[in-house]
Amino acid sequence: MAQAIKIAIVDDEQDMRQSISQWLSLSGFETDTFPSAEEALKAIGPDYPGIVVSDIRMPGLDGMGFLKKLMSQDSSLPVIMITGHGDVPMAVEAMRVGAYDFLEKPFNPDQLTKLVKSATHKRRMAMDARALRRELGDGTTIMKKLIGASPIMSRLREDILDIGQSDGHVLIEGETGTGKTLVAHALHAVGAKAGKRFVVTSCAGVEEDELTRRFFGPLDEGGALPLVEEARGGTLVLEDIEGMPMGLQARLLAWMNDQGNPAETRVVAICNLQEQGKTCEDCLRPDLFYRLAAMKITLPPLRQRGEDILMLFTVFADQFADEYGCAAPGVSAQEAAQLLQAPWPGNIRQLENIAERAVLQSRRGSGTISSLLMSDHDEVQPVMTTEGKPLKEYVEAFERMLIDNTMRRHKGSIVGVMDELCLPRRTLNEKMAKYGLQRSDYLN
Repeated sequence: MAQAIKIAIVDDEQDMRQSISQWLSLSGFETDTFPSAEEALKAIGPDYPGIVVSDIRMPGLDGMGFLKKLMSQDSSLPVIMITGHGDVPMAVEAMRVGAYDFLEKPFNPDQLTKLVKSATHKRRMAMDARALRRELGDGTTIMKKLIGASPIMSRLREDILDIGQSDGHVLIEGETGTGKTLVAHALHAVGAKAGKRFVVTSCAGVEEDELTRRFFGPLDEGGALPLVEEARGGTLVLEDIEGMPMGLQARLLAWMNDQGNPAETRVVAICNLQEQGKTCEDCLRPDLFYRLAAMKITLPPLRQRGEDILMLFTVFADQFADEYGCAAPGVSAQEAAQLLQAPWPGNIRQLENIAERAVLQSRRGSGTISSLLMSDHDEVQPVMTTEGKPLKEYVEAFERMLIDNTMRRHKGSIVGVMDELCLPRRTLNEKMAKYGLQRSDYLN
């Protein structure tokens, strides 16, 4: 469960900070109050799960000094400054230093609420991005998002870390359901723009005039910013880039060129082209394609990821079992082989759907994973290895999954796993080392 975003209210006037706290609490926010900047700094660190609302004029460390200290330890922390009429020039200077915005007394409480909502949304995005960045940078744990132990997934994570650090635009290709938008999130999270704006839009199924207005304006009736302004300074993700009309492609390229190098706003284009014999290059202007494809990531289809298939199935089944309040279904050797052999045209999305249906039918006490696979893939045959895949690979993948699932059930108890699988300790230790399984990953 995501940690609640807090609002730190810093003001030496008790009536003011209590009034702000009461109003924001009634608006559904969780607040912390501090009578001085010095007291607030004891509680607000680089990973403070919230934002700050601070007065400028305070005895001791004033608002400007407080802001500079906050920015030095976490430049992505949104800080809203409250100022009297004579302090507006100081508030403008605070914006230059890094303040999120400022309000002049007396202010409309609804205006404060609107500003706080915007700032907390930004903070949530920054914290989520930071958490993902830590996951990607930690090679000792299984990725919660980009799951997989196969060599092809290890290379993908390395590519994300490398490309994420650059400022260049990126083209992401891959079959439907392979996780292209997740990779776009990861690129943003591990790069210099982490915590800044992350905007996703689809280029498919929209008339050129409407799509052009969305990108470049003017404001719509609801006052929404054009996409190029909404994403300014952050990352703009263009799904279904192959569906963008040629006229808009030219204008997009001109806007990208006008940004200079490094680009103020990074463009990550996602190509979902599935037609045989046709590529993203065929659908884009050559100059736009080569501008985007200078940094390209191609996601592997699920059928090429080997035992990752069983790992993903286990993760999804456990998640759905928790959601529906039942036990995850067991997987037989035959079903494991069929999972590994299935063509998976829908890739990870399709596997997740199979896992959910397997949990639901297991809860009812009927059906098998094999029946679900056969209904999805008519060509799947019982326990037959596909060309180029030796039987040894299927046996090892199943063995890894079996030990992994048993360790999960016994919450890391070596004795329990030894008894259930009838394995001596030395053999179990050797197999866990072989498959990269660590007891510490299963302890509660």
